[in-house]
Amino acid sequence: MREGSSENRTGGESPLRLFPAPVLTGITVACVLLFVVGVLGNLMTMLVVSRFRDMRTTTNFYLSSMAFSDLLIFLCMPLDLFRLWQYRPWNFGDLLCKLFQFISESCTYSTILNITALSVERYVAICFPLRAKVIITKRKVKLVILILWAVSFISAGPIFVLVGVEHENGTNPLSTNECRATEYAIRSGLLTIMVWISSIFFFLPVFCLTVLYSLIGRKLWRRKRKNIGPSTIIRDKNNKQTVKMLGRYLFSKSFEAGSLEIAVISQYCNLVSFVLFYLSAAINPILYNIMSKKYRVAACRLFGLKALPKKRLSSTKQDSSRVWTEPTVAT
Repeated sequence: MREGSSENRTGGESPLRLFPAPVLTGITVACVLLFVVGVLGNLMTMLVVSRFRDMRTTTNFYLSSMAFSDLLIFLCMPLDLFRLWQYRPWNFGDLLCKLFQFISESCTYSTILNITALSVERYVAICFPLRAKVIITKRKVKLVILILWAVSFISAGPIFVLVGVEHENGTNPLSTNECRATEYAIRSGLLTIMVWISSIFFFLPVFCLTVLYSLIGRKLWRRKRKNIGPSTIIRDKNNKQTVKMLGRYLFSKSFEAGSLEIAVISQYCNLVSFVLFYLSAAINPILYNIMSKKYRVAACRLFGLKALPKKRLSSTKQDSSRVWTEPTVAT
């Protein structure tokens, strides 16, 4: 029997809880920790890119956009946790029910589109370096990011019709308000359409990235077999490191896009996907810190900590772990 499903003396219904309290307590503690790490980490990523001129590269613009997306996702976490503890009744009104799910859906789409666009940029920069200097500019990248966000908002727009505050017929609406898919969305087939949209946003980018990474890998392998200069070797090392970072980022984001499919299996799988969704949004700044010395130096500068000696700092510019760099492009 579900907790909180018994009726009270007034004829209404007590709060509905889908999971036992000890389970929800553990999930809440984990999510609070992820919230702190995610908000601080993604905010630091955005500040590092915005405050330091040498960090304002086209690659970092995409990473900053994804950090902003993850930050918005964390701002929706309190309402998600509330629904875990009290699935019904929903006490925050119809607008907030629609809005927080719209933001979460939009940010998921935006992240997927940004990482796909960044991968396309890396493909052009690695396979066509001369052409990249003309095609890939900071101004164009900023415009592309704005377009990607617009597409994300438009794609998530049906959420405002898809979900809302519903209540069971014949019962007290104040005690049975529930933020869920509307009856209209189910009857009209809109819910099915949104499931297909979510699937397309996952499988199509995965297909594109698989093709792009295969082409990038082949290009780097061919360069390795040729007699090339030291500058090209350093650049290829940086490119390989960037590709590795993008691959790990996509792997973490697959938890987000796959949450709906996982949720179909069982309620507890849905609970696991809930945690993985926020874990994927919190782990990215940690990856940047681990894989990029230049990012760590910039983070130290952000907090006013002592920077690395100039000699050591200059050596990091040629280090293979420099994820946050790319071939020079026009501005």
